[in-house]
Amino acid sequence: MKKIFIFLIVSGFLFSCSNDGNDKEAIKKQIADYKSEISDIDAKILKLEKQLAENHGVKTTHTSKTAVKTMLVKKRAFSHYFEATGELESVSAAFISPETSGQVTEVKVVEGQKVKKGQLLAKLNTSIIEKNISEVKTQLELAEIIYNKQKELWDKNIGSERQYLEAKNNYESLQNKLNTLWAQYNMSIIKSPISGFVEQIILKEGELASPGMQLMQIVNIDDLYVTVKLSEAYLSAVQVGDMVEIRFPSFPELTLTRPVYRISNVVSKQNRTFVVQVKIKNPDEKLKPNLLANIRINDYNSQASIVVPTILIKEDMKGDYLFVAEQNSENWVVRKKYVETGISYQSKTEILTGLEEGQQIITDGYSNVSAGMAVRVN
Repeated sequence: MKKIFIFLIVSGFLFSCSNDGNDKEAIKKQIADYKSEISDIDAKILKLEKQLAENHGVKTTHTSKTAVKTMLVKKRAFSHYFEATGELESVSAAFISPETSGQVTEVKVVEGQKVKKGQLLAKLNTSIIEKNISEVKTQLELAEIIYNKQKELWDKNIGSERQYLEAKNNYESLQNKLNTLWAQYNMSIIKSPISGFVEQIILKEGELASPGMQLMQIVNIDDLYVTVKLSEAYLSAVQVGDMVEIRFPSFPELTLTRPVYRISNVVSKQNRTFVVQVKIKNPDEKLKPNLLANIRINDYNSQASIVVPTILIKEDMKGDYLFVAEQNSENWVVRKKYVETGISYQSKTEILTGLEEGQQIITDGYSNVSAGMAVRVN
């Protein structure tokens, strides 16, 4: 009887393929229908075999059961992350500009050199200022002598008040003038405002410099920012202090976990993104500004979720479903379970409703079964 049924099914399938070989969807539908018929036939054969065994003592072995593998449903921790790509930025970097105009007479550093805060970087032409300082110093020496003599006479009530005040005023005026010249001189002596590396020297010796004109760039790479731009859709998912995982394509072996340092207060009108920065230490100075960095941010956690491989979830007109194997008195039977799914991550999907702990999900052979089919669980 079993062979007759199988022969009829195969004959029908071949006939259908010959007529509708070019209709892919029709073939798929027929295959599904035949699988359903096989399931019904399997159930009928099992019933007849059971009758033979019970009523006539005939032992039979049904060998057409589809072999499947199952996974026991258990609750487990589940987390979801989203990823973004950003760049490294120096926390401390400076373009050095002079405070006064002048010709560059000396550059005391070279590109790539490490410098300390306050170290001499370059000098502008100070010959005129130095000459003026020398002249004022001479005038100041004479003014000081005259002032001291007038003060001595005034203290003895000798001489006029006018002469004393003129001497005092001239002396103080020359002091202020000398201080101003020294300030101008110091503006021509360019020092580093930060510690770091000389990244670029823009003006060379002999060239003219002026306020606002970049002379060189100093970059400190001891502390860096990982700066990423995220869609505004993630604005509620990221908070200052949240821990993020950082990886670098240029250094696959390096993984860092650091807290979010800053979140921008403005969403860009152009691309609807906001800026997130993570501050990292760079003690060995291996990481460089503008290096690409990939960050992974956790936005969902559950300590007890039912999670299944995403590939097991199918869909029909009623919704998402998957197959489970349930054991009756003698056989494992396939049941279709409709489920409500949550979020997915790394080929795993959280099941919100529809499954319970202890059920057996069919993980291998799920494409060859249908609801009601008897199967062999390996």
